[in-house]
Amino acid sequence: MTRQQTQKIAVAVISTVAGLVVIPILLVILFIVVNGIGAISWEFLTAPPKNGMREGGIMPALVGTIFLTFGTAIAAMPLAIAAAIYLAEYAGDTRLTRWVRLAIVNLAGIPSIVYGLFGLGAFVLYFNFGTSILAGSLTLGIMTLPVVISTAEEAILSVPREFRVVSLSLGATRWQTIRHQVLPHALPGIITGVILGLSRAAGETAPILFTVAAFYVPHLPRSIFDQTMALPYHLYVISTQVPGMPLSNQYGTALVLLLLVLSLTLVATIVRSRMRQRRQW
Repeated sequence: MTRQQTQKIAVAVISTVAGLVVIPILLVILFIVVNGIGAISWEFLTAPPKNGMREGGIMPALVGTIFLTFGTAIAAMPLAIAAAIYLAEYAGDTRLTRWVRLAIVNLAGIPSIVYGLFGLGAFVLYFNFGTSILAGSLTLGIMTLPVVISTAEEAILSVPREFRVVSLSLGATRWQTIRHQVLPHALPGIITGVILGLSRAAGETAPILFTVAAFYVPHLPRSIFDQTMALPYHLYVISTQVPGMPLSNQYGTALVLLLLVLSLTLVATIVRSRMRQRRQW
């Protein structure tokens, strides 16, 4: 067998495996779109639920999910990026940092319900925040920290070392080098990690189940100490706890949640591609 034949076989096998992974995902998305598109309307997006949540819309749940996503960004992103900068630029390769990186990887694999129980014990009970947007945002923020730290550190380490050497040789301090040379070039990867972390937080159910999600709240939250509805938990409720719920409303809610998560992923892809086009290396 020649090298060209081996390469063609390898390409065919890889393409087949990729198709086996992608096609079921596309079929699931298509199934949700076909069954849920009929429920999407202006009233569905802007009205609160009514008649035992069998009618009306999802506006409180949609707004609550957006609030939680922004709260997660405020709670987690500055700390995650600062930790990534420290690990990549200041900490060095020591036994302690290796243990820290191992802990971060392990934390990324912990089931989300464990984070929910931690948020219940720490923020809801110990700090007495109650079931609130604040408690939910902090819990989701802790859950997304490992993913964002890892992706941000890899983005920073991908910047060529020569950029640092030249900057330092011209008299810049280490922080000036990081701020003006390293971070601008690492920004596409950092932003991608941040948005993907937020998209995961927007679709989680278990953490908010213990810390913030309400079964039914017809009005919008007025402060960070209020409970709120959220799309993932609302979808669980109308699918399992509300008898006689129209299937179109269930799939419509799932479609809105899916579009919200996919839009965040699309934003990450566009930002990354545009910023990479500006690179000079």
